Amino acid sequence: MKLKSLWSAMAVSVVLLVSSTTAMAASYMPFILGSTTTDSVAATADKAKSALTSNGFQVVGSYSPTTDTQVIIVTNDALKSLAAQSENGGFGAMERVSIVKRGANTEVSYTNPVYMWNVYKMKGDITPVQSAMEKALGKQSEFGAEEALSADDLRDYHYKFMMPYFGDVDELEDYDSHQQAVDTIEKALAAGKAGVTKVYRIDLPNANSTVFGVAISKGEGADKNILKQIDTSGHSHAAHLPYEILVVGKKAIALNGKFRIAINWPSLSMMGSGSFMSIANAPDEITDALDKVTEK
Repeated sequence: MKLKSLWSAMAVSVVLLVSSTTAMAASYMPFILGSTTTDSVAATADKAKSALTSNGFQVVGSYSPTTDTQVIIVTNDALKSLAAQSENGGFGAMERVSIVKRGANTEVSYTNPVYMWNVYKMKGDITPVQSAMEKALGKQSEFGAEEALSADDLRDYHYKFMMPYFGDVDELEDYDSHQQAVDTIEKALAAGKAGVTKVYRIDLPNANSTVFGVAISKGEGADKNILKQIDTSGHSHAAHLPYEILVVGKKAIALNGKFRIAINWPSLSMMGSGSFMSIANAPDEITDALDKVTEK
């Protein structure tokens, strides 16, 4: 029995190693186009929510940053477990799905699980999440970059020289306890402080970690403005939204806007119309808004 148990354990380890190695070896784009339809955004969103729920996901929030867009946020036990295993893994504790009217069609797209798993330097096996998302919503193609990025590039990603990395987070506020942090942020979001409201909340298991998804409605960093300025051609990147506030222990942090936007528009030009220059003030304004939400 002991030998049999040993071989079983070794077999599981090999499977996990192969899955992890495979996910690290290929190249990826930020989003997956699941399907297109001529149905309305509302009807398509309802079908997507049903399909996601049937495939083991929990819908934790949804909102409409524009009249032609609905973003749905889901998680499951596998995602939360992976997030709890990794430093600041709460940023990857969810999948974001966008339902967007583009011309005569309505597109269903979602964040590419293995892309985000690499970007956020997560451990474990993302394959079951990838498979479940594809089963729920389909997979026509990957998109969001001129060229796919390798796992190595994603795990050390920065947009340009001197731009922030994943570890260069915005440190927003320190608290006396995790509960004080969560209560403070809940209250501010309920009041719409600085034009920021709550879309969802996910508590990670046994990690003293909570992630909030927030909608921003004011200034250059507003969700609507970001989509208006840099999401005007090709398949929509609306599943970029919403942004996150992560509470780890007694500290509230957020991803730097220059990193958070760039990972979803890695091929965005620096200059010209529809470029980073068109949202030059957005990263700082996003940080300022999140600072106000988290202040004690």
